[in-house]
Amino acid sequence: MKQKVILAGGTGFIGKYFKDEFVKLGYEVKIISRQANHISWNDEAGIIDALENSAVLINLAGKSVDCRYTAKNMADIISSRTETTKILGNALMKCINPARLWMNSSTATIYRHAEDRPMTEKNGEIGSGFSVDVAKEWEQAFFYFQLPRTRQIALRIAIVLGADGGVINPFKKLVKFGLGGIQGAGNQKFSWIHIEDLFEIMLFLKDRDELNGVYNCSSPDPVSNREFMDEFRKAMNVKFGLPSPKWLLHLGAIVIRTEAELILKSRWVIPERLENDGFKFKFNKLDKALHQILVT
Repeated sequence: MKQKVILAGGTGFIGKYFKDEFVKLGYEVKIISRQANHISWNDEAGIIDALENSAVLINLAGKSVDCRYTAKNMADIISSRTETTKILGNALMKCINPARLWMNSSTATIYRHAEDRPMTEKNGEIGSGFSVDVAKEWEQAFFYFQLPRTRQIALRIAIVLGADGGVINPFKKLVKFGLGGIQGAGNQKFSWIHIEDLFEIMLFLKDRDELNGVYNCSSPDPVSNREFMDEFRKAMNVKFGLPSPKWLLHLGAIVIRTEAELILKSRWVIPERLENDGFKFKFNKLDKALHQILVT
């Protein structure tokens, strides 16, 4: 019998990649989403049935933060994460043989703006502000559940790089049109992870029954915004990029209905637990990751 994987909110860039990779490995994959061809979030019986005798539940659900932080959008961003997490936790509690592992998305943005030192799971300092509040409430909803038959791991995921979605296409456009210079001061740290490594982390954590708690899912080689844009231009063979000062980023964010914080916050995150537990990154350097995504 095939092992069963449940992807909650598995319709985005990361979820689609995970589904394809799990299927290639011979897993049976079931998806919970708001799409008509998937298990509905309103179908408690269907969710419980899917979770019964499953190997792993991975929850990726949540409204995109790439929007203006209006009161409605902020409420939706939080509720789309906490409410879906509660639905899954309550369903697991009603299972006879629940998923053996529940991995719930969180975000590396939970840490403070850091230009002085890296943030690890043990010594990282939790920040303040709306994006941090989202992460804190998300993890609180997750760890509220105490499930004796289900391991729980919160995934503090950095910015995910891959060919078919995420931030790559917007950055490609900036570089193509000569706007691929530094953004803001350029000193803010950019913590990232290649989507292939993120998937391998899922497999690694799945197969290590002794592991639980919080994990930073990020490359061991975070770079500054300046270094990131330099490497991006090299990968695209573009020699020059105009810088974008802070005031222009704030103005542009208003125009395209997003928030400048997504670019200006310094995320300096190190995957200390993963490395200590023996995980080996395939894409441990940014140039290698960007070459694979943009060139090969």
